Amino acid sequence: MKNSQHLKAYVQMHPDNKMAWYLLGKEYYKNGQQGKANYCFNQAGEVYEAFERSKVPADMLREYEDGLLKVEHERHQAGLRKRRLLVALALTLLVFLPSAVPAGTDAGSGAALASLLSEAADASVEPAADKTGAEQVNAPEEPEPGLAFTAMGSDAAASGAAIAQLLRDGARSATAILAMERSGKWLLWKEKLPLAATVVQSGKGRAVYQSYDKAGCRCEPPEAGALQQQAGQWQRQQEQLAVLWSAMLAYRSSEGSLPPSLAALTGAFPGNWLGGTTPLMKEKFASVRNVAAAGAAQQPAADPGGKETASGSGEAAGGNAAAAGSGGQELPFFTGPLTIIVDKQNHRLAVTSGSVIIRNYKVGLGGARTPEGTFTITDKVVNPNGRDNGEFGSRGMQLSDSNYAIHGTDEPESIGKDESLGCIRMSREDVEELFAMVPMGTKVQISKGGLPEELLVPADRYPSEAPGNQTNPNKVYHWLN
Repeated sequence: MKNSQHLKAYVQMHPDNKMAWYLLGKEYYKNGQQGKANYCFNQAGEVYEAFERSKVPADMLREYEDGLLKVEHERHQAGLRKRRLLVALALTLLVFLPSAVPAGTDAGSGAALASLLSEAADASVEPAADKTGAEQVNAPEEPEPGLAFTAMGSDAAASGAAIAQLLRDGARSATAILAMERSGKWLLWKEKLPLAATVVQSGKGRAVYQSYDKAGCRCEPPEAGALQQQAGQWQRQQEQLAVLWSAMLAYRSSEGSLPPSLAALTGAFPGNWLGGTTPLMKEKFASVRNVAAAGAAQQPAADPGGKETASGSGEAAGGNAAAAGSGGQELPFFTGPLTIIVDKQNHRLAVTSGSVIIRNYKVGLGGARTPEGTFTITDKVVNPNGRDNGEFGSRGMQLSDSNYAIHGTDEPESIGKDESLGCIRMSREDVEELFAMVPMGTKVQISKGGLPEELLVPADRYPSEAPGNQTNPNKVYHWLN
């Protein structure tokens, strides 16, 4: 551990020395501190890549490390000699200049001062924390007040760069990081995402990092039950805010201004931008609108998997990791508009935001009869056949000015097959949830390939009850079922 302390002090004095960062990372790795090691390896950059992939003799590394340690040790000893000289001068002043003691100070004050100076001289200098200000210790089981949540790719959540990104983004004093699995270019927003770590900012710009990955940190993490329960609630809230945020963006794109009230998004057909509302939407409408009005970014600042942030989300991902908009208003996690992607090859339909898949459903298609390209959801209709058990099921969403739609079906056995005349068929439960989640104006991209086969459908569904004013008795739909 002493080598680690000296190397830490050295990289603080020479932050551009990538070899020193690499050697410090090796020390952390040897001591089982994987999170700190990852951060140092990120700082080492190409040096890490070169030395890990080549067969560099261990003697060469040891010789270079010994040189760095010798330089730092000499600097450290010089500092101690200087402080001891100051102590000697202070003691001399105490002996020969008694009148310099302030009035009202007792006789023990001089001894106390000498004692403090002596302690300062003899104590070893503790190097400051890593550049992130993060050190891993056992955190308390209960979260601190004002706890915030964010989510990142599981490959990013344990890295030092992720912590640095959180601190740069102005995260709250306590942040819990949830881990999303990666599937190709996508991150998966699964139900009950596991808790990866917490970062609690302490005084003097430092932060305490606690890993909850027992295998990754080689530690015994605290019990995460209470935090996991809060995390699940946060996930459900972020889905609702994503729907509200996306509806606001779609309304502004169409009408030229933000909706003046929640009622403007929930009118009778054809003004039903949203399929329904929740108590949270009513509570947060004003604050979310204020963020949008203040010009908050509509697109994610970085990949939640951390590709643009050297493994950090932070999944500012489809979303923004615990970031704040103007005036301290907090952005929803998903700041990218919701988009529907249809994969004809795998018979999948996904709801996405940025690089995150929020839902991934199994659908029925029409093979070559299903068109490819980019469309927009125009009509959103409840019971498009005038009843909920017709050929188009209980919900229908028309694709631009065409005869194609995403809708339910009275032939559920056709889901996963190419038996439609070109439309996209969904099971009743799936189409009703999709109808509730995606607003009018949502983009739909249809192509071959691109989505994982793994279904992403939670047991606890998004609220999908639709008001009765979203039917269209004045039109008979002739979609190509």
